[in-house]
Amino acid sequence: MTHRIDDVRRRAQRILQDANVLLEGHFDFGNGYHGRTYLNPHMLFCHPATIWQLAQDLLDVLPYEIATNVQAVVGPSTGGALLAHTIAGLLDGRRDLAHPPTVFAPVQHDAEEGLRLRSTYRRVLAGKKVLLVDDVRNTGKTLAHCAELVRKAGGEVIATAQIYDRMASVVSLDVPNVALLEYDARDINTSTTCPLCAAGVPLTSF
Repeated sequence: MTHRIDDVRRRAQRILQDANVLLEGHFDFGNGYHGRTYLNPHMLFCHPATIWQLAQDLLDVLPYEIATNVQAVVGPSTGGALLAHTIAGLLDGRRDLAHPPTVFAPVQHDAEEGLRLRSTYRRVLAGKKVLLVDDVRNTGKTLAHCAELVRKAGGEVIATAQIYDRMASVVSLDVPNVALLEYDARDINTSTTCPLCAAGVPLTSF
């Protein structure tokens, strides 16, 4: 089982590199942190077949006891929502036709309110066991905000998952977290302690 999961992760890394989604350089993540590796979600979601394959791979590494209990999949816009939508559909494809369909709900960003769930999605999440997904986990703060919205809607987050975990989480949701790929947080620094900035390495633009 472990060898199969390792194979899935190696294939996922090749897919990301071949599609120029996983980039090397000097990046500002936009949350006060800098690092050498960046997953470009805009490039990723230009290719529906790629996100479909990565969603399949993420489900393949998701523990059985989590996958079988998921009733709804939630993700923040835009990348996380697209991933969540794909995973919800793939979960239904792996289940018996008599199984209740998996619910999907996007968390949207409002200029005034920040992250929010529309009333339609709040209603469908009530009483549901939720898998919360995003394309990348940086500090975990976005997932934490989404989890609070799910809780207020009456849902229960049973796990979080992402394609790429930068291993720099500062917020824990006290539920299992599953990543398709991980990046060593020792290569992530605040913008004021970044060795690349100190060395005069310009930020990578794309």
